[in-house]
Amino acid sequence: MRNFLSKWILSSKEINFPYPLGLTLLHMVFSSVLCFILTKVLKIMKVEEGMTAEIYATSVIPIGAMFAMTLWLGNTAYLYISVAFAQMLKAIMPVAVFILGVAAGLEVMNCRMLLIMSVISLGVLVASYGEISINWIGVVYQMGGVVGEALRLIFMEIFVKRKGLKLNPISLMYYVSPCSAVCLFIPWIFLEKPKMDAQGSWNFQPLILTLNCLCTFALNLSVFLVISHTSALTIRVAGVVKDWVVVLLSALLFADTKLTIINLFGYAIAIAGVAAYNNHKLKKEASRSSADESQHEQSIPLASSSNSDQ
Repeated sequence: MRNFLSKWILSSKEINFPYPLGLTLLHMVFSSVLCFILTKVLKIMKVEEGMTAEIYATSVIPIGAMFAMTLWLGNTAYLYISVAFAQMLKAIMPVAVFILGVAAGLEVMNCRMLLIMSVISLGVLVASYGEISINWIGVVYQMGGVVGEALRLIFMEIFVKRKGLKLNPISLMYYVSPCSAVCLFIPWIFLEKPKMDAQGSWNFQPLILTLNCLCTFALNLSVFLVISHTSALTIRVAGVVKDWVVVLLSALLFADTKLTIINLFGYAIAIAGVAAYNNHKLKKEASRSSADESQHEQSIPLASSSNSDQ
């Protein structure tokens, strides 16, 4: 829903608010204020302790910067390409995350995984080939967003799992959102503020922007929640399925979305890659659980034997 609302707000054929940087900045300011209210004013949720200047500098700032880059470039792409095509391009994300994950030691390189990633990538390429009218400016913006999101997810996984700091999702948003807002505010002053000042007042309901901000907050919070319980690669591959639904809904909601047989065929290939990955992941987790249980059972007789010798 956040994708559709953002497209609706930015599109010249709808609300016509052509300032993706300003819209993204608004999202992050809204998120920062909401997190502060929930944790410090209403005290519904607690901010976990343990944050240090070193962790903030080495983890939170990179995550916040990549978060800002992802949302900014992704929203900018909606000015040039349809929601459906943007989602098709996003499906290439597993490859980027996998390569970066291997480099960071979070994933293991093997032929099976390379084959699965290749199938997903092939599907995306075929789907892109079927696009009727490609705007390369939009493609470049979306690919920049893909790189930013891949780096963000890797930084998040390192932050949550490697730094030894266990933060709940609202705590992560509490720390990251203000940093992202600052990273967006600086370019906004130079790139969009002069244009907005020249335009003057805007004629659209604040309720629409508030709803858009709430959807963005809920989506970002869910990503932080899921990444704390699984890997960055898993969340992105699972996201391909979500993107498939977005593609179909976009074709129904927006006039600039025209799906072709090649589009659908390419996405079907990508979904096959997703299914193969999920099957591989399930088998791997089942094998690991069996090994852990076997090791635990073997340790019990050894402990009994040691006690009897005494």
